[in-house]
Amino acid sequence: MDTPGTGVGAILLFPSVVMRTWIVAAVLILAVGGAVAAAYKPAMDYWQKQNAPKWRTATVEKGEIISVVTATGTIKPVLQISVGSFVSGPIDPEFELVDADGTVLRDKDGQALHIAEFNQEVKKGDMLAKVDPTIYKANVDRDQATVVAKQADLARVEALLYQARNDEKRSYALRAEDAAFIAQAELDRVRFNRMQFEAQLKLAQASIAQAEAQLVFTQAQLRYTEIKAPVDGIIINRKIDPGQTLAAQFQTPELFVVAPDMRKKMLVHASVDEADIGLIRAAQRKSLPVTFTVDAYPEDLFEGQIEEIRFSSTVTQNVVTYPVVVSATNPDLKLLPGMTASISFEVERQNEVLKIPNSALRYFPQAQHVRDSDKPLLEGRHDPTQDDKEINDAVVSASERATARKKRNQRHVWVQDGVKVKAVAVQTGLSDSQFTEMVSGELEVGDKLIIGIQPPSAWGK
Repeated sequence: MDTPGTGVGAILLFPSVVMRTWIVAAVLILAVGGAVAAAYKPAMDYWQKQNAPKWRTATVEKGEIISVVTATGTIKPVLQISVGSFVSGPIDPEFELVDADGTVLRDKDGQALHIAEFNQEVKKGDMLAKVDPTIYKANVDRDQATVVAKQADLARVEALLYQARNDEKRSYALRAEDAAFIAQAELDRVRFNRMQFEAQLKLAQASIAQAEAQLVFTQAQLRYTEIKAPVDGIIINRKIDPGQTLAAQFQTPELFVVAPDMRKKMLVHASVDEADIGLIRAAQRKSLPVTFTVDAYPEDLFEGQIEEIRFSSTVTQNVVTYPVVVSATNPDLKLLPGMTASISFEVERQNEVLKIPNSALRYFPQAQHVRDSDKPLLEGRHDPTQDDKEINDAVVSASERATARKKRNQRHVWVQDGVKVKAVAVQTGLSDSQFTEMVSGELEVGDKLIIGIQPPSAWGK
């Protein structure tokens, strides 16, 4: 008799047990697989959200945009007059300077001035310095004596001529009474004697004119020893000291530089790139303002106007620039000759326009962060802003080149689209240092534009 669990019955029961085990295992596997499948998508979404980059954004705003062209320039007076000396000699260290009315000029301590000082404000006709007049005064005295001598000689010749004329009259009168009274030779002598004194009279008159002209010359030289201000202004440079000797024989020395009307107006001479000259000329026609700063007063903003755009170009290392002159008032004398000015020329202004941050226009995402439909933009296949990069200026026509350059205003910015970013096409206009005008595009005030990726936070923060 067979033992329970052995024999043929047990052998028949084993396959059914195995079958049930496999069925249970299969059910468990299917259940686990279903659970995994059901949780996969939420898990992937959660993983993508957790690992998605944290975007840095900037906001689209509405307001004013002022487009400017920047340049640097040098401040100069409207006019610089060099005051020299026509005569030579030492500067008189003892002479007291006087103004046009004869009043003695004094320094801040009340001492009489012997030579004009730096930064001194002078009026037209004020004395600036005096060359020692000793030699020139002696020359005037000599020439005055010469004139007196020539005048005395003229009087002597006139007396002799008067006598010769009387002798000639008496001789002809006697000849008329009786031809035997006087010979013909005697008549010829008195006639030629009168003619000789007439010639001497002309010579004496010419000598007087010559002496008087020489006197005028030496008197002018004596006046030139007084060096006077030719205009009202400020002495911005002095190149002579008391006691120093001038040598004006070969070249007029420069003693002072006087700048008139420095309080009324100063000029800023700027060099502007040729690419910006068209904008500058348009700004001049519109009388748009110019602002500038100087290092001496970094917190002060000075205003001016475009006074002149000169046609004399300058080429430096293949860069062509044109001089632009800006005028500005200077009531406080803050603007001094030689200062360097940082200039902003306003060339255009737009009010109440949508403004895109420039950082958003500069941003360029990585391919893994961009949705599939916008990835061709990263390769430049459909980006209008890439068209002009392939243009060779040497082979295209001017019209084609101008058309291509207009496309540079067609740009893309990037906004968040779930865990990816998408491109938004915009057409740009004016730009300033922070924003660019949006002429057209599907953006509104308050939209967040991507400008970069936030760096990961430190552990525990």
